[in-house]
Amino acid sequence: MSERNIIAITPIAATPSSGLRMPRPAARPATSQGAWLDGLGRPLRDLRISVTDRCNFRCSYCMPKEVFDKNYAFLPHSQLLSFEEMTRVARILVAHGVQKIRLTGGEPLLRKNLERLVEMLAALRTPEGGPVDLTLTTNGSLLARKARSLRDAGLQRVTVSLDAMDDAIFRRMNDVDFPVADVLEGIAAAETVGLGPIKVNMVVKRGTNDHEALPMARHFREHHGGRVVLRFIEFMDVGATNGWRMDEVVSSAELRDRITAVFPLHALSAAQPGETAERWGYQDGRGEIGFISSVTQAFCGDCNRLRLSTEGQLYLCLFAGQGHDLRSLLRDPAGLDDDVLADSVGALWQGRRDRYSELRALLPAQTGDTPRRRVEMSYIGG
Repeated sequence: MSERNIIAITPIAATPSSGLRMPRPAARPATSQGAWLDGLGRPLRDLRISVTDRCNFRCSYCMPKEVFDKNYAFLPHSQLLSFEEMTRVARILVAHGVQKIRLTGGEPLLRKNLERLVEMLAALRTPEGGPVDLTLTTNGSLLARKARSLRDAGLQRVTVSLDAMDDAIFRRMNDVDFPVADVLEGIAAAETVGLGPIKVNMVVKRGTNDHEALPMARHFREHHGGRVVLRFIEFMDVGATNGWRMDEVVSSAELRDRITAVFPLHALSAAQPGETAERWGYQDGRGEIGFISSVTQAFCGDCNRLRLSTEGQLYLCLFAGQGHDLRSLLRDPAGLDDDVLADSVGALWQGRRDRYSELRALLPAQTGDTPRRRVEMSYIGG
């Protein structure tokens, strides 16, 4: 990236030369075997791999067009991790507790030959001998044409972003005039080939699309027989370019009240530890919905996620202020073995104490034109 982009636009989407150095242990610590716990006792279970920093949408809450314009300096291909490097990192982390891998972006389906990476990751096995849970988050624009090949390569599930059922509102939000119908076609294709259960994520902004919450709920409970789980996400203060304001946040509690007034709900238990969404089921048995409430109900206490950027920065938190350079270790001329890499990442995880969402209310308010340094959502994924 150019210096302009690092400082003025995405100040912490840093290149490895400006990222924090990874720990390089001189001796073999206790990180070499078994699962890792961080400084707050949270295990590593979820690895999110961003395969590209590019996207073909320009959603205002993620990649606003006035920032990510035709002159924006995206990462050159030479800086991106290869599929072999991504798989090597994943293999090491699966040996130390990772059970789920999510491919993100940007828009991951823009990465050429992504099916090859899916096939490589699908071949990984946990210490118990089982496969990892392999999933992908997409805006759905290319899903109709890619669903079959992704499933054949070994992808298990998909999560699709969709912020409105009203076509005009959706075209305005994605800011590239992309129609709702094409995303729905992608969801149908994923369902047909068995990429499920499918989740659909809706980011809700007050005054922009909050009135679309009920139509979204109605559509997915009536057209997919409970096989698609709609999840509402509070508009989050990720990055420095989305113009986040607290008065544009619609709380999960408010949305739940709106929906249950029409479609009565009952609470469901979490499907697994560290789950981000609070689950609710329709009382008539027609599926479930979820609420992701990182602004009003922080869930840092059991966060088990580690994020790997497309050019090899490790992030301990979605709201992190800096990444840790893993790529230089992967490409070290000495040819570091997997044990050395594992010890470095293990030491990093064991020192982790991040809990931004829980501490948000205690942080000083943003003032002027100098936002607090946080990684951009488009760079690291959700």
